[in-house]
Amino acid sequence: MTQAKTRLTRSISTVVVLAIVLVGTLSAAAQDEPIGRQVPAVTHNTWATGTAMPTARMGAAAAAVGTNIYVVDGYNPSSFLGVNEIYSPKKNTWTTGASDPNPRGFVAYAVVNKILYVFGGSNGSALLDITESYNPATNTWTTLAPMPYVQETAAAVAVKDVIYVMGGQGYDGFLANVESYNITTNTWTAESPLLTATGWEAAAKLGASVVAVDGGNASTYFGNIEAYNAKKNSWSELPADPTPREPGCYAVIKEELYVAGGDNGSNLTLNESYNPKTKAWTTLAPMPQGIDYSGASAEAGGRLYCFGGGSFPSTAYNNVQIYQP
Repeated sequence: MTQAKTRLTRSISTVVVLAIVLVGTLSAAAQDEPIGRQVPAVTHNTWATGTAMPTARMGAAAAAVGTNIYVVDGYNPSSFLGVNEIYSPKKNTWTTGASDPNPRGFVAYAVVNKILYVFGGSNGSALLDITESYNPATNTWTTLAPMPYVQETAAAVAVKDVIYVMGGQGYDGFLANVESYNITTNTWTAESPLLTATGWEAAAKLGASVVAVDGGNASTYFGNIEAYNAKKNSWSELPADPTPREPGCYAVIKEELYVAGGDNGSNLTLNESYNPKTKAWTTLAPMPQGIDYSGASAEAGGRLYCFGGGSFPSTAYNNVQIYQP
């Protein structure tokens, strides 16, 4: 992990001048059959490609709501973005929704009751405490109570009407902070911190627990799985990922956590799943294109969708990679 990664915004002005957006495309040899050709047949443990995103980016939010997936915000080497692009898995097409009024990247995000909530992030000149919600039904954004602190590269998990935002980076380094946001009361509550201060981690609800998986800080990559018990407000450790990394794309499908791509010094194509019942990790078919730096991810129809990602600071991808367990 480089020193530049410790504070993304510190070098953005230089990056904007020098970097060129390289739109990542999969080589013909690496591409599997386009997703439209797999319907209705299902071939397990395989990857497919969807129609490329109109805007190449990393560090975006992605939310499956109804029959669509909404990919919002992000960063490419020319700017931080508020773009809201809507992918239809059924049609394999893109449309556009209302942009985030606060363009930013490397945000935490979660969906509750068909509403996308977006937290913090960076806009290139500052770290943010902004909390917003996006309602796909009305195509509108709402500003909510800000986070108690600024952060980027945190992760978020929804449990009923509460969203847990954990870890990330602040101005003074990586964070162990965990804050819960109640969508009903629009209020924040400090919870027991992570066992390890980290950013870039995966986060999910597995069974009765909230888990924070993998991640890193300025000098170390982690394979930790830390499990949070909301009733006890306490954390414990589960069997670690055998390959410590900062995940590129992840989602829970049928009570298993899938973690694909990421970084541990270079971009990874590694794809693994964690089964909380057996407490075991399994290595699966690798991604066609390795991704780093928060390729946005969502689960829809029993598949893992991975949008964009890149190699910070000079390369952003517009790939849509789709994994069928």
